[in-house]
This record gives sequence, structure tokens and C-alpha cells, in this order.
Amino acid sequence: MKKAELDLRKAIIENCRFMNASGLNQGTSGNISARFGDRMLITPSATPYAAMTPEMIASMPFDGEYGAWEGPLKPSTEWRFHFDILRGRPDAGAVVHAHPTYCTTLAIARKPIPAVHYMMAAFGGMEVRCAPYATFGTAELSAHALEALEGRTACLLANHGSIAVGATLEKAMWLAVELETIAKQYYNTLLIGGPVLLSEEDIAKTTASFGSYGVQDEHRQLIAEEA
Repeated sequence: MKKAELDLRKAIIENCRFMNASGLNQGTSGNISARFGDRMLITPSATPYAAMTPEMIASMPFDGEYGAWEGPLKPSTEWRFHFDILRGRPDAGAVVHAHPTYCTTLAIARKPIPAVHYMMAAFGGMEVRCAPYATFGTAELSAHALEALEGRTACLLANHGSIAVGATLEKAMWLAVELETIAKQYYNTLLIGGPVLLSEEDIAKTTASFGSYGVQDEHRQLIAEEA
């Protein structure tokens, strides 16, 4: 195994462990994938992150038989939407799926997240959509997720959890954390009478500002600007 692939496999595991340590996910319910050339690398099914090793990460070719995989363990049961997203979106380099408390709470209520904060611009539009419900691991769920992600970098899955998509694994994880933060803020505003929403013009200005200092490539610069 070449160093670049080994490093990516290690990074996937590190991010899985971060998800649970930060409270973004619980147990083995979440999963992470990343593009590596003409293949997708994805976490294996039902494997504790603490015990996961780079060799356990499943490899799935984008070309050839749909669903074919290599590795000692089966890929995550959610491989379909990971695979379909990465194969269908050249801009996507990684997918983070988790069951964070506030995102999942809103998903259970089937509430999309509206433009409650200017950072919503990072997700590509005026709202983060909530995809309709479908059984986990199914082609139906994948189709719903792809539709909800059109023009977006994140979505909620009804009665399930969240998906964040980034050009890199680092970006996808950052977006997953940002999404949960905004979901919590939105939830809390619902307890005190509801939010005052931003306008399309407000979000457009934020999007333009992102472009001026490269937030799409270096999100740490945005954090520095905010500070």
C-alpha cells in the first residue's frame, strides 16, 4: 500500500474517532468515505473506531460492477449514498455521515435548516434541505440524499442524521461540525419564539465575501477573520 493511500486511510479513522470524541456521533452509527483516484475508501460496517486499522478500510472502484469492494471487512451499510455522491459529483472528495443530536432532532421533526446564520452560505444556499425518509442503506435513501444535496454541501436525512460533503476530508468534517453548530442554534431559537431569517441578499454577500479570501480552500482563514 502506497504512503498516500495509507495516510488517507489513517485520516479517515482519525476523523471517525474525532466524531465520537466531540459528540458529533455515537458508537458505530456514523461513516466516512473519501475519494482516492478511481476508488472510494470507506469505513467498514459495524466496526468500533477504536479498534479500526487502516487495512480494515474498504475500497470500492467507481468503474466496473456497482457495489464491488475489496478488503477484509464489508463496507458500511451506507456505502450507496457515499458512492453515488462521490461518483456523481466531481467536486466531492469526501463524505461525512453522522447522527449528531441537533441535526437528528431537526431531521426527526423533518425541519430543514433555514438561513438563520450567515455561515449557511457555506452550505450553498438559503437552506439545508431535509431529505425524505427511506430505510438505511437503500437505493431509495441514496436517491433522496442526492436530490437534497443538489447545489448543496450538506443535507439532513429524515429520522436519521446528516450528510456533509467536502472537496477534502478536512473540509467535509469542518462542514459537519458547522452544520451541527447551526442546527443547535436554530433549535434554541425555536424555544424562544423562532429565528429572524437572513435574506437572499445577505447570504449572497456572505458567499461573495467567502470568495474574496478563499474560505472554500482554507476554512481556517475564515475562522481567523471571524476572530
